[in-house]
Amino acid sequence: MTTALLAEPQSGFASLELSPPILAALERANYVQPTPIQAALIPEALSGRDVIGQAQTGTGKTAAFVLPFLNSWTEEDAAGPRALVLVPTRELVAQVAEEAKKLTPYRDCRTVAIYGGQGMRGQLSDLRKGASIVVGTPGRLLDHLGRGTLSLDRIRYVVLDEADRMLDIGFRPDIERILRRCPQRRQTMLLSATVPPPVMRLTHRYMVDPIHISITPERPAVESIHQTFFTVDEEKKFDLLLRVVKREKPRQCIIFCERKRWADRLYRQLRKFSKYVATMHGDLEQPMREKIMKAFREGRIICLVATDVVGRGIDVMGISHIINYDLPEDAEAYVHRIGRTGRMGKDGRAIAFVTPEQGGRLTDIECFINKQIEEDSIEGFQGCTPREVRKEQEKPGEPETPKPSVPVFGRRVKRYSNRV
Repeated sequence: MTTALLAEPQSGFASLELSPPILAALERANYVQPTPIQAALIPEALSGRDVIGQAQTGTGKTAAFVLPFLNSWTEEDAAGPRALVLVPTRELVAQVAEEAKKLTPYRDCRTVAIYGGQGMRGQLSDLRKGASIVVGTPGRLLDHLGRGTLSLDRIRYVVLDEADRMLDIGFRPDIERILRRCPQRRQTMLLSATVPPPVMRLTHRYMVDPIHISITPERPAVESIHQTFFTVDEEKKFDLLLRVVKREKPRQCIIFCERKRWADRLYRQLRKFSKYVATMHGDLEQPMREKIMKAFREGRIICLVATDVVGRGIDVMGISHIINYDLPEDAEAYVHRIGRTGRMGKDGRAIAFVTPEQGGRLTDIECFINKQIEEDSIEGFQGCTPREVRKEQEKPGEPETPKPSVPVFGRRVKRYSNRV
């Protein structure tokens, strides 16, 4: 009599029927369990279907659309671009390309990043060497198509990442021109945090019977982020910021400003207290932006003063705090900003500075996230009644809070150069 041994059910990424080389690459990258969007999207993409994947940022969407293509890659795909990924920003191009390079188990499966603000010579050289995957912004991709330095004739896999964002900033005509240059027989993935009518019209026109996978909750997913606010007069915000950072001792943080010149000014002020600070906004030259983001990802920058150029699509796992130095006018922008922390299920902290005149704006944010944000206080900065428009009432004779005389960023990071 023989006894049959029952195989244990597979778990983790092995349950998604990915090939052994892909599973080995995931293990090297320390990817253990698929996120919900990965577990739902990858099997459908492996079947060859067009897929609309709706999920918030920070949920692992990049690996969700990269892995199905890598799983089907063959040596024939090394000759010319077979996968095209369109994204809205230069920073997201670099991030997606880096993820694809990290997860590919094949030496000849090359990824090329195509975006503006960078010399054409290097991109042309990379394209001539052969690229299986091209990741780019619509404008620079069209530039290459117009020059004849990029061909989409062999594309079989197209991804529109952050589709809602691309349409928001006016890329729809460029996207349509690019899609019309791609073969009709292809697989198309569309990834988006929201699927408003303009995005749906795009899917109707350029996708074939797509399945819509949504793991987006009805309310913005901010439950894992501890949110607080301070009510403070405009002229006291910087002193408060120093006190907050000294108290919180963030592992890494982003301080959001509404305007580029405000970000520059705040950066110059903070540099007097710490050298582990940098600023990021749209006026910086692309090589400098890349150096700053590389240093930030490597932990050589503790505090990044930024505008909304890094409000979406940037994954830096070490961010413990988000500080809204300037409260955004749009409630959805607030959610995207604080979504830079609490990534992949980790806890994070979001702190907002609210001037007495911004009570209504705070209320709009609370209504949008369906949650009341807790008020915080630090001695010497109390006095403003929350959510009411009135002047701060200080006690007579109350001494002015002294500024810290030492750098407020407690951790010293090795290898950091003053010139980021």
